[in-house]
Amino acid sequence: MRKVGLRTSRSEPIKEEHVRIKLLLLCALVALGAATTAFANGSGGVTGPAFYFDGDLYRTVNTPTDLTGTGAPEHSFDTIYALAGQLNVATVAPGSEGYNGGRWMVHAIAYNASWAATVAAHDSNGSGDLDSAAEVRAALADPGAGGAVDTGVVKSFVCPVIKL
Repeated sequence: MRKVGLRTSRSEPIKEEHVRIKLLLLCALVALGAATTAFANGSGGVTGPAFYFDGDLYRTVNTPTDLTGTGAPEHSFDTIYALAGQLNVATVAPGSEGYNGGRWMVHAIAYNASWAATVAAHDSNGSGDLDSAAEVRAALADPGAGGAVDTGVVKSFVCPVIKL
């Protein structure tokens, strides 16, 4: 006659092994969930094309840094112009004079009339968008309908970049 609830020494190692496997799987799922959440929140990972510098495309490596409000000197940052309707434009990139190593200050740009009017007036190389700091600066200097206005810094952060 078989007794219910009694365990033999032979079945206990098997149950312990099953418990270990379940715990290992649970830990793996928790780690995967944490990594997925971190990437979804923009705290890591290589991006696709992110900005132009002198007509060349660059991508970024997102980091979970935010230097906004830290009081770091403005000269220690490089500028990225955030342009609605297209990729952003940086004033420097790795290898160019004055590059600060990936410390960025993002300036939001507003168009006086529209993105299309600004591109029509200041796309000096015919690329179909503003893809250099010179083109953006020309738009910023234009008070007319084809111009644009720097509305100020919206974010400061550290982010390495890679030329595509």
